[in-house]
Amino acid sequence: MRYLASALFAAASLTFAVQLHAAEVGEQIERTGDEIMVCGQLFHTTAPVVLWTDPKGYDAYRTERRFGPIEKSTWEETIKELPEMATNGPARYGIRTEGLAPVEIEEVRGGGWPLPLLQRTVDQFVLHYDVCPVSETCFKVLHDHRNLSVHFMLDVDGTIYQTLDLKERARHATISNARSIGIEIANMGAYGVKNKDALMKWYEATDGGEIRLRPAKAYDELGVRTPSFVGKPARQELIVGNIQGQDLAQYDFTPEQYESLIKLTATLCKIFPKINCDYPKDADGKLVSKKLSDEEWKAYQGVMGHYHVQLNKTDPGPAFDWEKVIGGAQKLMKK
Repeated sequence: MRYLASALFAAASLTFAVQLHAAEVGEQIERTGDEIMVCGQLFHTTAPVVLWTDPKGYDAYRTERRFGPIEKSTWEETIKELPEMATNGPARYGIRTEGLAPVEIEEVRGGGWPLPLLQRTVDQFVLHYDVCPVSETCFKVLHDHRNLSVHFMLDVDGTIYQTLDLKERARHATISNARSIGIEIANMGAYGVKNKDALMKWYEATDGGEIRLRPAKAYDELGVRTPSFVGKPARQELIVGNIQGQDLAQYDFTPEQYESLIKLTATLCKIFPKINCDYPKDADGKLVSKKLSDEEWKAYQGVMGHYHVQLNKTDPGPAFDWEKVIGGAQKLMKK
């Protein structure tokens, strides 16, 4: 047995040595295009991902505005036009300090996080709809006009944009920022049932009766990566439901968004063991459709909506198919 163990160790060492020897100075390491970044490490999702470091990515580390004339994009010019942006300073993100000992804060304040420490800190995945037709518009609103940030944006074609390493404390969900990861899903949101006709500004019915998304410009002009993309709600009917005591109407997210979100949710729940792959449920096992109490929020570890965090929020809305996302993610995690 000792000889076998020694032989296996020697074989593994030789393989590792050969792998090291095979690397060449200046050799490029290619990404496959599905990886997210956590503490500087790459993890596969099997969904299309564009990092902030990629061409056509969205970089929330930058302090200048991403859109508009470049000569007007600096922080100095920004606060001249939008003085309210100065409240939180030029950085749209911060350090996750809550729950860390002073020695741990000193360890991470320089930028580097050990993955186990982040895994101990992060236990919520907060879902938003962005009330925007596409992710490009979402980033413009958050970064250029509201001095906010979010880790991920999910475009109508299923492309996931990561704007920050997950070690950063993004500004997307108030009290949950320190312990959560956030995603903004491109969707025009939910309206009061009496105002549901307002949604038809963003949706249209074809001659055959099929409901499609109707952006103000062609998707190709709005930064959507899939050429000539045609967006359709996963469920064609208008979904009506009650969130925070309000009767709301909303069109569903696209099939492409659901497919990518399922994969991302499974990935995050595997990387972060404290994010349970489930959503807030009541004693009967049904979705909680209102803000959690302070005690419930404090104890909750898992996937949740923005409305579970804040009383004045309704995203991701009544159309969001929690069973589809969580059930799909759970199946992927069992493979």
